[in-house]
Amino acid sequence: MSTKSITNELLLVAIFGICSWGCTLSSGNSGGNGGATSAGGTVGGATSTGGTAGSSSSNGGAVGGATGNGGAGGDTVGAGGGTSAGGQTGSGGSTVTFDPTKLPCDIYQDDGGPCVAAHSTVRLLRSAYNGPLYQIKKTDGTTQDIGVLSNGFAKSADQDSFCGTDACTISIIYDQSGQGNDLTKAPPGGNKTTPGNEAKAKALPVTIGGNPVYGVHVVAGVGYRNNSAKGTVTGDNPQTMYMIAGGSYYNGGCCFDYGNAETNSRDNGEGTMEAVYFGTCTIWGKGADNGPWVMGDLENGLWAGNVSPYNQNTPVSYTYVTGMVKGDVTASGTQGHWAIKVGNAQSGPLSKPFDGVRPNSRYIPMRKEGAIILGTGGDNSNSDQGNFFEGIMTARYSSDAADDAVQANIVSVYGQ
Repeated sequence: MSTKSITNELLLVAIFGICSWGCTLSSGNSGGNGGATSAGGTVGGATSTGGTAGSSSSNGGAVGGATGNGGAGGDTVGAGGGTSAGGQTGSGGSTVTFDPTKLPCDIYQDDGGPCVAAHSTVRLLRSAYNGPLYQIKKTDGTTQDIGVLSNGFAKSADQDSFCGTDACTISIIYDQSGQGNDLTKAPPGGNKTTPGNEAKAKALPVTIGGNPVYGVHVVAGVGYRNNSAKGTVTGDNPQTMYMIAGGSYYNGGCCFDYGNAETNSRDNGEGTMEAVYFGTCTIWGKGADNGPWVMGDLENGLWAGNVSPYNQNTPVSYTYVTGMVKGDVTASGTQGHWAIKVGNAQSGPLSKPFDGVRPNSRYIPMRKEGAIILGTGGDNSNSDQGNFFEGIMTARYSSDAADDAVQANIVSVYGQ
């Protein structure tokens, strides 16, 4: 999303009349680091009971649960891992079962849509990935990669040892998908003509599943981007993406996004981006009441549905929020299909506040360009704030059954 519309000068005037940064700020929600520490035991280790159908194991004692027997019909898994998404109808109308003890990218690969981007400073998201999660940098320019423990969580002790009392920033968030789509600080763009800043590495300490880790604390001016991403969706092709955000740290600035954006860091018009947004910006669209909401940033429009206000999209107050945006070409013969899903990352299933057509003809067809952004709008607008823990992107409109299994995996991790 940009803070100015190149296609609608009246909208531009309205934007600058309300707030010079692009959106009204939300009072009372700009302090604190959100993402409160969760109570925790160790994630993984328990064994599910049930049938033998679909039996598989997660990566090496991995995050999200140990061996699961994933019996057809959805056996209960250990490590707080909810219920598997068995016996549900997936794409193509076939009955499918996905194992929620697997990692999110492995689940989506089983669904036919492997990750094309996967970023987290907290944990492993794809079992085949064997590299570091992120890199930190001192003010003298020296760097340290932060790897993964045997249980799938970040080796945060390595960060503590390297940084000590010195200031450190997160200089790279490595892509776990195998595409090499790493995120570094955003280059100059159309709105903010200087590069983005790197997040302070020690600003967001949390304990997840009994493991001390660090999230990405985005304040105004911080932003990450990859304008040369490989394998990401372009044009009107389908995609699925989600991010886990801290539910108590947000504002109305533009734009706390994760997802698909323009490759030149400019506002190239409606439909040139498709990203997950979390916050209270109301310039372009809104949900019910005062937010915050999970919305889709489709460029020149943050949308809670296909009209504004879209009152079925209600405010979110979870400690950790699962926000998902999915874009499709057609559904039941209707061009321009997309959906929003929302969940409590610590318990329960996903809800679907919106599932329908694009807001108007300017978004049909979509013209997605395939860059990847975190904590910034499409044109490098970055007056927003938010806490980021993980996010993935695929090049497929995933099945509901796969989404449900991914949410169960998320709950098994963040719910401890």
